[in-house]
Formats: sequence, C-alpha cells, structure tokens
Amino acid sequence: MAVPKRKTSKSRKRLRRGHHTAKGIPTQACPRCSAPRLPHRICPSCGYYAGKKRLEVEDN
Repeated sequence: MAVPKRKTSKSRKRLRRGHHTAKGIPTQACPRCSAPRLPHRICPSCGYYAGKKRLEVEDN
C-alpha cells in the first residue's frame, strides 16, 4: 500500500484547493424600482418587499 513519504504542507494543500470557493449570490431586479437586490430581502432603494412597504428609505 502506498504511503506518502512527507506530510503535505498547508500551502501545498491550499494551492490545490484554490478553486473550492463559494459562489456569490446573484442579484435580482426589484419589480417595483428595477434596482438590484438580493433575493428574499427588502429592496434597499425603495424599501418594498412582496408588494408592501416594509422600510422607510431616506432620499440622499
């Protein structure tokens, strides 16, 4: 049975696993204002979620 002669170092192991990262969450267009927002979250630009006003947003 084959056994490694030396311990695999942390840097060598991490170089090999460099592509094992999580993907980012894709954004959706808000149906009310068409601004990008995360799914299942209140829109940061208009404050609406599921057709109802949930958050007061200040105009800057």
